[in-house]
Amino acid sequence: DDVRVNADLDSTLDEAEARYRAANPRSLARHQAAGAAMPGGNTRTVLHYPPFPLAWAKGEGATLTDLDGHRYTDFLGEYTAGLYGHSNPVIQDAVRAALADGIVLGGPNRYEAELAGEISRRFPSLELLRFCNSGTEANLFALSTARAVTGRAKILAFTGGYHGGVFYYGLAGSAINAPFPTILARYNDAEGAAAAIAEHAADLAAVVVEPMQGSGGCIPGDPGFLAALRAACDRHGVVLIFDEVMTSRLSPGGRQALLGITPDMTTLGKYLGGGLSFGAFGGRRRFMERYDPARPDAIAHAGTFNNNVLSMAAGRAGLTRVLTPEALSALNARGEALRERLNALAGKRGLPVQATGCGSLVNLHFHRGTIRAVEDYQGDAEANARRAKLTRLFHLDMIAAGQYLALRGFMALSLPITDADCDRLAAAVDEFLATRGRLIETNAR
Repeated sequence: DDVRVNADLDSTLDEAEARYRAANPRSLARHQAAGAAMPGGNTRTVLHYPPFPLAWAKGEGATLTDLDGHRYTDFLGEYTAGLYGHSNPVIQDAVRAALADGIVLGGPNRYEAELAGEISRRFPSLELLRFCNSGTEANLFALSTARAVTGRAKILAFTGGYHGGVFYYGLAGSAINAPFPTILARYNDAEGAAAAIAEHAADLAAVVVEPMQGSGGCIPGDPGFLAALRAACDRHGVVLIFDEVMTSRLSPGGRQALLGITPDMTTLGKYLGGGLSFGAFGGRRRFMERYDPARPDAIAHAGTFNNNVLSMAAGRAGLTRVLTPEALSALNARGEALRERLNALAGKRGLPVQATGCGSLVNLHFHRGTIRAVEDYQGDAEANARRAKLTRLFHLDMIAAGQYLALRGFMALSLPITDADCDRLAAAVDEFLATRGRLIETNAR
């Protein structure tokens, strides 16, 4: 019987992939040609999915058009970086004005201090901050800062955490993680984390945590868990770093403001550059003032494009002219409503499907039980393989319905997304649940 069920899933997936191949010949040709210069035709792993990824020709508002001319509603939102959508006129005008005045100026520009001031105003924990080029860089610099100011070597992170391309702590690990001595604890386990901090305190520089694990599946951190980290770090003189690269969009001051928990350092990225490359790290003055070049003990922090004029101009325009508290509140309320709606659809059919997340960030899982850590939805190799195939089938069916989201079921709503867009996504998900219900029931956990 197991063989028959697996064969049904395999044949259904094969059929979906065949339809996808037939519908997207130009994306396929681009993928094949790209392989001549890039391994696997790819330069960003998360953008690859089987049998080959769609390639985009245009983005406008919350709509994407691929090389074959198909249009999709963009529910991926460039993994949270696309909060403003693809063609916000305020952002575009700011970039055009900056371009007209010249790029790569090789010195301070008119935008960076204003952008820094606006970010610090929204995030009071950022008494001082510095810019870099990505969330990965932000976490690398924040962790290095903690090691430098404490004189300790180790960091503590959480299984399922993602803090950039060289700080990935999925269950399978990563061969290219930065070689920092690292202790891993279970997410949302306050007692276990506090014990690990106490055990390693003498050589522990920092605890780095996402207030909601993003890559791990949009798993919110329990307020009590995050408060326990704050208390343990205070007790042992350890630097607490909140990675708010994704969660900064959950309120004008990020999730830290919603929870009333102040970290020692915060890392940022994604949409805060207006949709261009961006990263920032900062925190307590006594840590960050070490970057003052006039100090005799100054820490040097290089980066040719740290203050690149386009990101600085776009970021300033977005924060000062577009992303009002009201706009952000409406965006997060729309995400909450969508997540509740998707859970209601699955509940109505009694299927092992659930949507997790916070605010405008949503992740669909083929799992029945409560998810508080990545270990909760991981099974044995066979169960994981079945769920992976089911996830691929869902992804292909959503694409066929004109809905674009991440292969792992992740969604990040953007400001141009409308209630009507959410209605169409919910209808596509309901259709999937109706037509694939038996496969879900027999292959999910």
